[in-house]
Amino acid sequence: MPDLLPPLPHLQDGNFLADGGLETTLVFLEGIDLPSFAAFPLVLTEAGRETLARYFAPYLTEARNRNVGFVLDTPTWRANPDWAEKLGFSLDDVLDANRQAVAFAARLRSEVDGSPIPIVLNGVVGPRGDGYVVGATMTEEEAARYHRPQIEALRDGGADMVSAITMTYVEEAVGIALAARAGGVPVAISFTVETDGRLPSGQDLKAAIEETDAATGKTPAYYMINCAHPDHFRGAIASGEPWLDRIRGIRANASRKSHAELDASTELDIGDPAELGRQYRDLRSQLPKLRVFGGCCGTDHRHIVAICEACF
Repeated sequence: MPDLLPPLPHLQDGNFLADGGLETTLVFLEGIDLPSFAAFPLVLTEAGRETLARYFAPYLTEARNRNVGFVLDTPTWRANPDWAEKLGFSLDDVLDANRQAVAFAARLRSEVDGSPIPIVLNGVVGPRGDGYVVGATMTEEEAARYHRPQIEALRDGGADMVSAITMTYVEEAVGIALAARAGGVPVAISFTVETDGRLPSGQDLKAAIEETDAATGKTPAYYMINCAHPDHFRGAIASGEPWLDRIRGIRANASRKSHAELDASTELDIGDPAELGRQYRDLRSQLPKLRVFGGCCGTDHRHIVAICEACF
């Protein structure tokens, strides 16, 4: 990252946890209706904030008990203009929701003040489209213009960094990185892959990371992989090549199902938490810079505990 941006504690030595699958936990385990899988409206009501606080509490406790850091995400994966319009929110309303989401996360962090663990406030930026399929695409410039208002709202709300989560094609990832750089906020890029280890665009993971770095002057602080089972991307990271040092976070699915199968599921597939923990342990040997350990679809606190027991 450019020197003018603040350092991120999880780029140093030490392990950091993240939460599991927020939306799948709330929908399938808590029975909460999330139209369009959007959790950001919860920050706008007292009852919604209480729900989110209960959700994050065991993860923060786990991090404190194990004396590891925590990357605290805002529930803003769907808080961009297109999804907001589907949900009946104006642009001003959804930008305010992003700022309120960071304020909520900051309050959660303040409640564990006195603990020695570092907590990073991470503003989550999701794809303009579905997140499972590419659909309509943008140029890098279009993506930067589209995502910049949300990134600036998260920054102005007090986020330490932003992360682009579930990226399906490179141009959108590049645009987000460029918008974050223009806004003076550190950014991480997280790609998702299909069962063959390739992005939904068909590009392989190595090429996607190298192309994003080349187009942005290595602006991303690091890369992650999310919303895929370890079996889906183990082969893609088996080379032992230097580009793997750019991957510092994994937020895997509990299920081996494809994105299409998950999208059609009416029941939650939680997989085997203990097995997932062992797979994370194996991933550490392939990814020497891996620092951030979290989950995605189908994972909850049980999976994060299993990952901790296997890896730390």
